[in-house]
Amino acid sequence: MKHSITLRRLMLSAGALVLLQQGATAWAGMPVDAADPAAMSNTAGERVPPAGNMGSADEQASVGAAQGDVATLMQLIHDAQLVELRTTYNASFGASLFFYPPEMTYYVVLFQDKHFWRVIRSQDEARSEAIYADFVRQTEQLSQVEIRRTELEAQKTFIERVIAISEERARRLQADLAIARMQQERVDDYQRHARGDTAALNAQKAQAQAQLRELQRQVDALQRATESGLPGAGR
Repeated sequence: MKHSITLRRLMLSAGALVLLQQGATAWAGMPVDAADPAAMSNTAGERVPPAGNMGSADEQASVGAAQGDVATLMQLIHDAQLVELRTTYNASFGASLFFYPPEMTYYVVLFQDKHFWRVIRSQDEARSEAIYADFVRQTEQLSQVEIRRTELEAQKTFIERVIAISEERARRLQADLAIARMQQERVDDYQRHARGDTAALNAQKAQAQAQLRELQRQVDALQRATESGLPGAGR
C-alpha cells in the first residue's frame, strides 16, 4: 500500500515537470506582439514605451535625439530642408536656430569651426528661443579666451615685425656709418696729403719768387750796364 502511494506521488511529480517544461517552451515561442509591451525593446536595446503613452512632443524629441539629432540635422541641411532663422558668431564659436516646417520642429545648434557641438530639437518655439539665447551667451563666454589669444598673437606679430624693421634699420645705419667712417678716413688722409702738398708748394713758391727777384735784379743790372754812357741812361 505504501509502495503504491509512493509510486503515485512520483508519477504526479513527473507529470508536473513535463507541464512546466511545455509551458516554458510555449512562452519562448510566443510572437513579440503577444508579449507584454513593457518588455519590448528596440534593436539598440532601448526600452520602447507603450503606444498609448508616447508622451509630449519634447519627450518624443528626446527619444529621437537618442537616435542621433546631429546626423538628422546634417542630413536636413544637406537636403536644404531647413530654414535658418538666426545665427550668431563669436570667434570660432557659433549658435544657430533652424526651423523644419514639415514637422514644425526647431533645431538649436551650438558649434565650433562649423562642427556641431550640441543639437537640441524641440517643437516649443519659446523654449527653442531661450535655448538659442543661452547658446549665444555660451559662445560669448567661450570666445573670450580665443579672442584674447588672437589679440595677443596679433600684438606679438606686430612687435616682431617692428623689431625686424628696427633691426633692418639698424643694419642699414650701421652700414652707412661704416661707409661714413671709411670715407672720413679717406678725407682725413686726403687732407693730410693736401696740407703736405700745400706746404711744399708754398716753399716752392717762395723759392721761385726769390729766384725771380734775383733774376730781375740781374736783368736790371745788365740793362744798366748795357746802357751805360748812353743818353738818358740811369733814369
